[in-house]
Amino acid sequence: MRIIWSEPAIADYWQNIDYLLKEWGDSVAIDFIDKVDQVLILIATKPATFQKTNFKNTRQIPIVPQVTLFYQFSNDTVELVRFWNNYQNPEKLKL
Repeated sequence: MRIIWSEPAIADYWQNIDYLLKEWGDSVAIDFIDKVDQVLILIATKPATFQKTNFKNTRQIPIVPQVTLFYQFSNDTVELVRFWNNYQNPEKLKL
């Protein structure tokens, strides 16, 4: 399946990387990037495998304990919606 990134997903992704680089260093940021790459491979091959959410047509998968990826899929496309920091107020999550 083809993976596309929404604007919020791109912004979230880079905000997480910037934070990790600033607070934890290169190795932790690289580990996060590697985990995202691994999850994207899983989603591209079996998008229906992961947990449904209360949001219409949206599923989720944890990248690390602190960050969850929300995504949607159709026939041949997976759209990455948000990389959500789990320490944020869940009521503020807009998809």
